[in-house]
Amino acid sequence: MIRKAMTNSNRLFINALTIVSVISSILLFNTKVESQTVSDTLSLDIPSLEKRFIDSNFLLLAAHFNVDAQKALIEQAKVWQNPTINTDLMVGADGKFFNYGKYDDGKGGHFLGQYYVQVQQLILTAGKRGKLIKMATTNAKLSELQMQDVLRNLRYQLHQDYYNLAQQLSLLQLYNQQEIQLDKLLTGMQAQLSVGNIAQKDLVRIKALSIALQQDKTDLLKSIADTQNDLKTLLQIKDTKTFIKPLDENTTTSIPNEGLDKLINQALQSNPSYVLQQTTTTYQQQNLAYQKALRTPDLTLGPNFDRNSNFAPNYVGLGISLPLPMFNKNQGNIKSAQYGIKQQEALTSNAETELINNVTNAYQKLVLTVKQNSAYQESFYTQYETIYNNMLDSYRKREINLLEFLDFYNDYSASQQRLLQQKLNLHLAEEELKYQVGK
Repeated sequence: MIRKAMTNSNRLFINALTIVSVISSILLFNTKVESQTVSDTLSLDIPSLEKRFIDSNFLLLAAHFNVDAQKALIEQAKVWQNPTINTDLMVGADGKFFNYGKYDDGKGGHFLGQYYVQVQQLILTAGKRGKLIKMATTNAKLSELQMQDVLRNLRYQLHQDYYNLAQQLSLLQLYNQQEIQLDKLLTGMQAQLSVGNIAQKDLVRIKALSIALQQDKTDLLKSIADTQNDLKTLLQIKDTKTFIKPLDENTTTSIPNEGLDKLINQALQSNPSYVLQQTTTTYQQQNLAYQKALRTPDLTLGPNFDRNSNFAPNYVGLGISLPLPMFNKNQGNIKSAQYGIKQQEALTSNAETELINNVTNAYQKLVLTVKQNSAYQESFYTQYETIYNNMLDSYRKREINLLEFLDFYNDYSASQQRLLQQKLNLHLAEEELKYQVGK
């Protein structure tokens, strides 16, 4: 019996040491992370966040350079074709080389040697040059829309990470408050246990609650680290010690005054992804017009001068070159362009349907989220926090039992997390609607 009692005592002692070790390890990890975040904190609001993002993001710069390259092609399309010069010079004849000059035959003289010079200029017909300029202009617009779409997607991700981080830090603050309260409670219970006022099982239950809280806090810190990593990548921050902290957002989220129909019309005009599809259709139509213009042959004109190889010693003529469209009338490229238009029109129609549904869905979710976040619920959560503090004080005074306290504690913790999630949902719903509309 004595040996069995000593074994049980040793087990309790080992379990206690294990609990203390786990708590100490977690506290050490949390303290290290929190001290780092305090030392190099970068506090940002949404406007300063976006400015830093636009100024430093290399992806946007690369897209911007592509836009400039496409605009340069517009200038290139406006340039005329260079003229071509052809010549045929006599090198040698009758054992004489480069025999150029003039001899007197009693009739004013004749030139020696022979040469031929012609200058040719290609003239594009059927408005091909103007059609090429239009295609180059549309292609530059496509590059701009692609850059805007990249900007829209990255900015949407930036805002999501920002509000997620704000929610995570608020939740961390809640965990820290609960941790302080549980530590005070454990200290008081330890003193009560030493004088025999409470059972050890009650102390163990509270310790288990504290360990669970520490585990949740550790998982939360890992999520915060992931969000920090995403934000630093978007902002091109390479300093590992910098901690980004969102400033308190006092803005309220409300249902847009425009109404769903106006928002859909705005999206059809300003959503870069959809406008990109429309512009691609325009480009395909311009390409068809250009392919049809290629059926008309281009004209080559050129004056020429010939000395001593024609019926007249000094011959001046005009050369005209015009391919005959007998076999190749560009019929294959025309059919391909026609099919390209049909395909792009189908893609544009599908993109329009998808955009209308996405805007409608985002609008409805925002309406539901705003309605859920009522003044009544705000008042409820405020009262709930007051009751929680009263319950905590009542348990310290032994006015309620452990089960009542644990039940209320778990409900309170879950309600506070729902409140923070609800605030996050408000911001995310608003950002999703802005993303779909393309503001």
